[in-house]
Amino acid sequence: MSSEEIGLAAGDAEVVLAPGNGGRVAGLRVGGVELLRQGERFGCFPMVPWCGRVRDGQFLSGGSVQQMPLNAPPHAIHGTTREGAWRVARHDATEAVLTYDLVEPWPYPGRVTQVFSLTPDALTLTMSVEAHDSSFPAQVGWHPWFNRTLTDGGEDVRIDFRPAWQEERGADHLPTGNRVDPRPGPWDDCFGMPDGVDVTLTWPDRLELKVASREEWVVVYDEQAEAVCVEPQTGPPNGLNTHPRLVTPIDPLEASTTWTWRRL
Repeated sequence: MSSEEIGLAAGDAEVVLAPGNGGRVAGLRVGGVELLRQGERFGCFPMVPWCGRVRDGQFLSGGSVQQMPLNAPPHAIHGTTREGAWRVARHDATEAVLTYDLVEPWPYPGRVTQVFSLTPDALTLTMSVEAHDSSFPAQVGWHPWFNRTLTDGGEDVRIDFRPAWQEERGADHLPTGNRVDPRPGPWDDCFGMPDGVDVTLTWPDRLELKVASREEWVVVYDEQAEAVCVEPQTGPPNGLNTHPRLVTPIDPLEASTTWTWRRL
């Protein structure tokens, strides 16, 4: 762990946070076994002030069209904070608070706060967005990269969930607006879970981990050989345009997700 990282520990669970690398969870070890894919682009990063792709990098706010950099041409993807440096507001052995002041290219001043709380069998991530003066649409979410296997030669993780619908995905990787019956994977898709996100990852004979959130949207991505992603978020991809959540100076946007694990 570098001097720029923060360590949390509870029981045999250890978390490493990297404030200077997008405020991400750089590592989560349970009983000495790393659950998150390692590397500066991986771990688990916050998606804010939007999640997934925004069509052509454009969204409408206050009657004007705002343009974001096309970092996944022809779209903009995953917000503006995952490569920035976050400030450490406070931390102790089991909890840390990080903040990030929204700056260009995001056109509206505001602050994002992340709280990380660790217990021996769970990690809770909470994120909020506050507007300083002007109101604006926003989303928040999390993009964890869970290792597909926990040991060399170990079995692949199994993903179990019961979504109410799947967002039909167009050729441009964005939802078409149609809801369809959930289809078998592999996935790079958004699903609706109106009773809250509830996804179970099982590494056979090793570990079970539940990803839960009161939010109703989750993107599942399992097209990569090394890792799978289960991403709770406050709206679907392109949600700044199709399901905007307005943040005002008196009404912040807040969401949380909890990962709970048990040995098998």
